[in-house]
Amino acid sequence: MMASQSCVKQNFKVPVGHIVICGKWRGSDLASVLQGSVQVLYEDDLGLIDFYPTGNQGVVYLPEADLITSGTYKRKLAKLRKANKVCVLVMAERTATSQQYYSPLQNFCMLELGFSLLPVPSQREAAGLLIQMVHCEGKSPELNPFGKKKKAVHLDPAILTTLQCVPKLGEVKDKLLLQTFKNIQSISVASVEELAAVIGKASASQVKMFFSESVT
Repeated sequence: MMASQSCVKQNFKVPVGHIVICGKWRGSDLASVLQGSVQVLYEDDLGLIDFYPTGNQGVVYLPEADLITSGTYKRKLAKLRKANKVCVLVMAERTATSQQYYSPLQNFCMLELGFSLLPVPSQREAAGLLIQMVHCEGKSPELNPFGKKKKAVHLDPAILTTLQCVPKLGEVKDKLLLQTFKNIQSISVASVEELAAVIGKASASQVKMFFSESVT
């Protein structure tokens, strides 16, 4: 029980329009961008989570150096998986230097642990995505594409955010994929033919290309 508590801070709420971020990010480019668009609350005791854009959504940021030393992020993410207290989204710096290390991260993060994974080229790009998550959380259910309730499936905002990175896919097809395949792992291993039956051949090829590195 103590291990779970040390991994994830529990029993706190994130006010609408705010983001809670780990104190170690003070003074960073990422924090600077966030402060220009949302209300930032610093917390030094978040465990292994770097950001909370919502009360039940924890974001872990893996810088380029962590991808190169895979043992570090594997231990960290494995602890979070065992804690099983929040919905985890992993943001990872995918650069020219870290590109060769990204495929093992995809395999471990998405296929072994079942976490959503989002590649970002820089802290500033990551901040933009976090801002989007905060703003979507503040919208009414009728206007929030991440918050609409579906009888058939819960549309996890982290998974939708990941799918939005697929070029030329679009919100409607994002949701169709999630409603059909339920999770990122199933989408990533589906064949082009299976994907095409839901979103068409051209979009299916885009999705397959996006996830192809997880099986190379």
